[in-house]
Amino acid sequence: MITGIGVRTAGGNSTKEFWNLLTSGSSATRRISFFDPSPYRSQVAAEADFDPVHEGLSPLEIRRMDRASQFAVVCAREAVADSGLEFDTVDPSRVGVSLGSAVAAATSLEQEYLVLSDSGRDWLVDPANLSPHMFDYLVPSVMPAEVAWTVAAQGPVTMVSNGCTSGLDSVGHACQLIREGSAEVMLAGASDTPITPIVVSCFDAIKATTPRNDDPEHASRPFDRTRTGFVLAEGAAMFVLEDYDRARRRGARVYAEISGYATRCNAYHMTGLKTDGREMAEAIRVALAESRTAATAVDYINAHGSGTRQNDRHETAAYKRSLGEHAYRTPVSSIKSMVGHSLGAIGSIEIAASALAIEHGVVPPTANLHEADPECDLDYVPLTAREQRVDTVLTVGSGFGGFQSAMILRRPTGGVR
Repeated sequence: MITGIGVRTAGGNSTKEFWNLLTSGSSATRRISFFDPSPYRSQVAAEADFDPVHEGLSPLEIRRMDRASQFAVVCAREAVADSGLEFDTVDPSRVGVSLGSAVAAATSLEQEYLVLSDSGRDWLVDPANLSPHMFDYLVPSVMPAEVAWTVAAQGPVTMVSNGCTSGLDSVGHACQLIREGSAEVMLAGASDTPITPIVVSCFDAIKATTPRNDDPEHASRPFDRTRTGFVLAEGAAMFVLEDYDRARRRGARVYAEISGYATRCNAYHMTGLKTDGREMAEAIRVALAESRTAATAVDYINAHGSGTRQNDRHETAAYKRSLGEHAYRTPVSSIKSMVGHSLGAIGSIEIAASALAIEHGVVPPTANLHEADPECDLDYVPLTAREQRVDTVLTVGSGFGGFQSAMILRRPTGGVR
């Protein structure tokens, strides 16, 4: 059960702001301001207006933690406050953390390299000038450890790095730990802050990001015939997860039940996807089976929707293969059209959007969808949010390496809400 949510994205400095952005159909993408983007093919991104001082982080925390860790800790604190759970009443050995990230401390690693090498001029560097916190930047497991310290969690603490499915897989792993009895409460989610020259250069090299630099707000166009690639982003989302009985006993507000999860790999290509969507369809099938949910019960699909042609047609095929004719009757949308693609973090951010869709009875739109791709012939909820009752959501992720993940969220029942 999701009993607490914390989100930070471009255009969203709280869960409430994030949801308001999604339902408005507005895009938070803009020209990159963190560094001079003019040398790069793609010069747009979804940057968060994140102020660590305003967020309550101490000078020591700001100095010690990479930006991605700061996002994770701030979101964890918001989720904890939102849940109303008094963590000092829970056995700390029964509290765990599962955090996802694709590129971890890329921001600080690049900054340190630029300082030590005089912006790449010097091949040999003086280790005496190295930051004392370099270990924290090099070892990704420091990120979930920072989150664990916020609630003194002494149970299982795990880092999940499966590329762009990390945020789904970290939450799926947390649910499995609760179901098997390894933990009673989990802080789970993901964080990534990849808007750095080296990451931008990497995606430039494979032409995955959009070169539509003259119109940043409309650059992310999932399922649109005129799409030209995804928009890089930063962000994080964290959740407090509890089992049903614990949530019910304490009268917790429950956003949604995570009732099914599965992940598969296509063992095919590092970045390529087959057009038939078979691996994603299999993940969806298994997630539905674990949830004991019929395909016809799905009310909304929160798509991966990155805005690349091969992804859009791949997941469209996967929905048809897994849901059959019901796929044509099911609204589908991509929030990446508004908050960009924050790599490993986006799966958790999309879980938050899915839970809030159930909570509020609103399907977020796919912004910037003006010219539907003939190969993508489902109901992609163009431009404007749609009010409707949402009881069951399918949210999916697709990542480099061939990872395909699916999760089912349902409206809570049995007197818990």
